[in-house]
Amino acid sequence: MPIDPVPSLLSRATEWLEEEFIALPAFESVIDKDAVAGVLRDVAHRLGDNYPYFHPLYAGQMLKPPHPVARAAYALAMNVNPNNHARDGGRASSEMEIEAVRQIAAIFGWAESEAGFLGHLTSSGTLANLEALWVAGQLAPGKRIVGSEQAHYTHQRISAVLKLEYAAIPADNRGRMDLEALETELRKGDVGTVVVTLGTTAIGAVDPLDRILALRERYGFRVHVDGAYGGYFRLIADALDEPARLAYLATREADSLVIDPHKHGLQPYGCGCVLFRDPSVGRFYKHDSPYTYFTSKQLHLGEISLECSRAGASAVALWATQQLLPLVPGGEFAQGLARGRAAALELDRRLRQSPDLHFQALAGGMPELDIVVWKADGQSVERASQRAQEVFVACATRDLHLALVQLPLSWFQLADCDNDGVESRMVTCLRSVLMKPEHAAWLDRIWERLTASSADRRGE
Repeated sequence: MPIDPVPSLLSRATEWLEEEFIALPAFESVIDKDAVAGVLRDVAHRLGDNYPYFHPLYAGQMLKPPHPVARAAYALAMNVNPNNHARDGGRASSEMEIEAVRQIAAIFGWAESEAGFLGHLTSSGTLANLEALWVAGQLAPGKRIVGSEQAHYTHQRISAVLKLEYAAIPADNRGRMDLEALETELRKGDVGTVVVTLGTTAIGAVDPLDRILALRERYGFRVHVDGAYGGYFRLIADALDEPARLAYLATREADSLVIDPHKHGLQPYGCGCVLFRDPSVGRFYKHDSPYTYFTSKQLHLGEISLECSRAGASAVALWATQQLLPLVPGGEFAQGLARGRAAALELDRRLRQSPDLHFQALAGGMPELDIVVWKADGQSVERASQRAQEVFVACATRDLHLALVQLPLSWFQLADCDNDGVESRMVTCLRSVLMKPEHAAWLDRIWERLTASSADRRGE
């Protein structure tokens, strides 16, 4: 592991925090330090049974280490342990949440709106999507929710919880929602909400939001954007390919939007965020709290959230990170997104230009964001899937950690495979999420381990 700067940063910051409460009478919190140290030693040992998510050679799932300032700010806040359900439980952290959420809303042009917006943090992207679809159901009771078949599975589950019918719309060979299939559903007249995904979890596909909004003018439905994974790429929209660029520029016109700071936002788990373009939807959250929270007449976060107790430390960590790394185009944070995308494009390029490795990249084109997927060659779907799994294991022996994903066989060139039933068949592929800024500098080492592992499996 790299030398961790957090302990030294936290030590001084803890002294500063203690000075804030110096007027209080002192009291002792008695603990057995030796016993605690022993438990923590055991904890450290148990935590060793993990993939090295923090390291650039971990290039598998969507796991990005929190920034040191986020870790330090979170730990510092735990000395107070604020609860952002209401200002009584987290005065400072509630204000920090409001400020941090406004900075996120500004990415999409919502913070400058005269009408304002409504938004808050959640404990996860799932909870954030739940709130957005709950509000959608309140506005269009009984109407269906539809989303791409490549949308996150949580939308179908959430719809079931809300007792709203959900339908999956087919995707094209780039993993994006098929607009002809969507319009077929819209013509039925019972669609209340369309879930548009900006950055699917499988391949980072970007649904054509701009074109879906055009359909909204004709059919009158609500548009919810699930940007849990890819939302932050709005900061580098001009560097994306034209279809994705247009989709991101259209986010200003969505009705609701979810983004996960605990993905690209450099935050500890769990930290999601839900935004509503129309602040009047806050009326659906209205409730009475007869026994607490009377010291402030200001709106508190518990009055615009389905969750009650929430970690104020999450808001503190996010606020601190955005103070250090402002969410502005061209800034250090945005440059980190660009480096991850550059690494993905380069890995995809090498895969396409190295036929001797017997891999296939997506037939439809290059990655839209920073996720790369590729299929292993094989005489059958089963053999191609098996070889992908073998390369996955061989890479791990070289400390390169990738991921596996099941994708439609029809998304790849099919000359090497048995094509029977190709439209419905799935093949296990290799997948790499290059979301760490360091991945660009480490790509040669990643490539070296991947090619060596591929050679191993071919018996070379």
